[in-house]
Amino acid sequence: MTTILEYNSDRPKLIIPEYGRHIQKMVEVAIAVKDDKKRNEMAQAIVDVMGNISPHSKDLPDVQHKLWDQLFMISDYRLKVDAPFPIPTEEEAQSRPEPLAYPENNPKYRFYGNNIKRMIDEVKNWESGPKKEALILSIANHMKKCYLNWNLDTVDDRVIFDHLFELSGGNINLNKKDEDLSKAADLLGSAPKKRNTNKSRKRRSRGKSHRRH
Repeated sequence: MTTILEYNSDRPKLIIPEYGRHIQKMVEVAIAVKDDKKRNEMAQAIVDVMGNISPHSKDLPDVQHKLWDQLFMISDYRLKVDAPFPIPTEEEAQSRPEPLAYPENNPKYRFYGNNIKRMIDEVKNWESGPKKEALILSIANHMKKCYLNWNLDTVDDRVIFDHLFELSGGNINLNKKDEDLSKAADLLGSAPKKRNTNKSRKRRSRGKSHRRH
């Protein structure tokens, strides 16, 4: 008896490879079933098998909806059954999603983050008063903290005031007021220190030499 080998290159392309060729063959058989009831039962059975192939997906939301969509995708949208979810079309599957609106950020002052910019945009439209002044000062102190965390160095308050003036579009100017921001030690919990890599290497080398002796 002669065995004819079937090469993958001669087989139809797998539409969703993770489900394997047997699922795809089962779908092809279901497409050819003439009886509507039997075809619906077979489609449900195939979806159950697909769910068992990836049991970890059972905990995901809308997993049944996803499995039915994948069933129609495997069938090349030729399977005609009464699905429990809206049947997708090939055009819908191939359509590209709308691009995500990424939050705007000023690349020049990226270390302040987007929330600071939103707060500045909000407070600059407030009516003048103690609450507005207190929030502006709080924002400036947080900007100073962000600057210190990013740069690991000291910073003059005037630099923060200039950045705040620029980010507010010239609406907030603390340079005109006699304001002092919190000290770096109070903002960070300790005075910012630059790492001296050369000194740390020397200490480690000394420690190793002592351990050898």
